[in-house]
Amino acid sequence: MNRKDWLVIILPLLVTWSIDRITKEWASLLDGVMSFKYLHFVLHHNHGAMLGLFSELPAVLRIVSLSTGGAFIVCLYAIIQYLLPSRSLKLRAGLSILLGGILGNVTDRILYGYVIDFIVIGVPELASPAFNMSDALQWVGYALIVYAIIREGHLIWPEINSRKKYWINPRFQLKYCFILLGVGLGLSLISGVFSYTYFRVTLGEVSFGDLRLINKYVIPYLVTFSILTVTFCAIMFTVGRIISHRIAGPLYAFEKYMEDLLAGTEREFKLRESDEFKNLVVLAERIRVEMHKIRKEQTIEVVQFYEKTGSDDK
Repeated sequence: MNRKDWLVIILPLLVTWSIDRITKEWASLLDGVMSFKYLHFVLHHNHGAMLGLFSELPAVLRIVSLSTGGAFIVCLYAIIQYLLPSRSLKLRAGLSILLGGILGNVTDRILYGYVIDFIVIGVPELASPAFNMSDALQWVGYALIVYAIIREGHLIWPEINSRKKYWINPRFQLKYCFILLGVGLGLSLISGVFSYTYFRVTLGEVSFGDLRLINKYVIPYLVTFSILTVTFCAIMFTVGRIISHRIAGPLYAFEKYMEDLLAGTEREFKLRESDEFKNLVVLAERIRVEMHKIRKEQTIEVVQFYEKTGSDDK
């Protein structure tokens, strides 16, 4: 993709986040309820996730976990955008809008420890839960993603341009996967030891060594961190398999192409859109042309030799 395409992808993320921040700054100044028939604006602080989920968790665990989850989603977004085999701007823009909405709420949790909600739709007898522009725009992102999958599924998962064999070079690919897995585990170990010790020592000083209070926060933290670590490592292993497939695939295809060429079978060398080493296509064509010239010259020399030998016999 070119720079213009990346602008189309990144701009929706920035616009979504900006709209969310501007509207929340306005909502923070609300005093009482502002109603327009079925549309109502009233300031509400959501201490949980979407629609108040997880609001019963301890404040420290809730804020840290949900904020970390947002950062985790940002990393996942970057990985997905890189690994997508298709240019599909609708799908990529939908992912950007979705991420922009998520980041809007994550920003609230980092700054305030809660999310600012201010929109309510309905009548007093039947009204929606309070939400914000970030929540509303996320549904736009979902709609674009679903639309792109339905209308452009053949581009996202092309049948003709796919390899059925995922482990082309198992030894190389597994080595690559375990290297990334090791990096993931190493980063998790470093961040885990730092955050755990800092968290436990701080709680110990604040609670004057009350083990019951310390365990109340530390145990849920360890469970949450373990879940994030396992998920992160699983993603790293999967990413390793996909990237190594993009490396091993072209090399395997080039090897088979050269074997066919040496056996006298000439064909076009092709790679998938998402493959690495695109320069192999140009190199393969140059080799094919040169070998074709060599074979042609050898054929001419053989014919000339037989013609000369035949004339001498006469």
